[in-house]
Amino acid sequence: MSASPLSPAPKRWPPVIWALLIGTFAVRAAGFVYPYLPYRLDELHQDTAAVSTVLALWGAGWFAGQLLCGWLADRIGRRATLASAMAVAAAGFPLLAEARTPMALGMAAALSGLVYDAPRPILTAVVADTVADESGRARITGWRHFAVNLGAAVTGLVGGALAEPVGIPVLFWCNALVCAVFAVVVLRVLPPSAPERVLGHRGHREAFTDPLLWLLWLASLLTLVPVAALFSVLPMMMAQDGLPPTAYGWTQVASAAAVIGLSPLLTPWLARRAKRPAPMVGLLGMSGIILGAGMGSAGLASSVAGYSAAAALSVPGEIVAFVAATDILNRITPPTSRGVYAGIWGTTLATAVLCAPALGGWALAHGGHHLVALTLLTTGLLGAALCLPLAALLHRLSRASA
Repeated sequence: MSASPLSPAPKRWPPVIWALLIGTFAVRAAGFVYPYLPYRLDELHQDTAAVSTVLALWGAGWFAGQLLCGWLADRIGRRATLASAMAVAAAGFPLLAEARTPMALGMAAALSGLVYDAPRPILTAVVADTVADESGRARITGWRHFAVNLGAAVTGLVGGALAEPVGIPVLFWCNALVCAVFAVVVLRVLPPSAPERVLGHRGHREAFTDPLLWLLWLASLLTLVPVAALFSVLPMMMAQDGLPPTAYGWTQVASAAAVIGLSPLLTPWLARRAKRPAPMVGLLGMSGIILGAGMGSAGLASSVAGYSAAAALSVPGEIVAFVAATDILNRITPPTSRGVYAGIWGTTLATAVLCAPALGGWALAHGGHHLVALTLLTTGLLGAALCLPLAALLHRLSRASA
């Protein structure tokens, strides 16, 4: 079936979208700083309290960075914000590589976390600015998720192969170099955007009191906790089962393989679904159930095959969750506040990364693997349940404006 002018095929995406997708893949493929930071802290013989503090400061920076980058994208423009964030990353990651004391490590971690995921809200805003139809936006979101996951797989493979022979600080410097190159690319390919100043301030204030946005935020957070559990709770359970770190690596391979295999199938289907007038609230709810059940099944596993299967089974829910949530976000966002809305929603992943290990650790301490399974299933179901009032409010507002 040929694409209509209002439903562009990937080959007809504007060059700026291709550049940002490729740049997103590159910075995530070279994104050694976040996954290898705990190993760097271990090399420096930091105690448990120092490690926890540094990682918490990273998480706080990640959360604040989503809000700041989204707000700046509306205030000073998309190009200036993204280029500046990548320049800060190019300067901050080497500081993290060379820091030695807990205070220096903490400051560098907070700065690095601030800009590590900066492209997320800005790319969301640029796509909404550039692509008019919801089907095209959903297609790009699906392939962006593919690029991020493929990049993460490359990070694991390359980092695992090079960490010992070249050293983790060198990997951090490589991460900084790629960010510096991306900053230059952004300045060359992304046109300057004039911020919308007439309604922007009022729109930003209204974003923090928009019930649609906050229902979406909470539903997304609960849905994404099982996604974050893949990187935090899963290794804890596998370690308790006596499985080596290489076994956890196989779960990442299984997850990445599922993303690579399913994205080309699910993304066109989701793009067709986005052509409907109603946003994808039902699909977001379905993704919460899939993710809760998929990652929850890891609590019943005890072998590499079982844990890998749980990781792979969760992938369809993960793909659908990101596309569906972005579809809803695009439809409820005022054009003058796309950056700040995307930034607020972008904090869901950072918050999930903080909540998942806390919930998982509590469940392991009080009920073992079976309580972990129940906890992850419950978070997914709660995320799905919150889609009911979200759908009702969307429907009521739609009828009121008709």
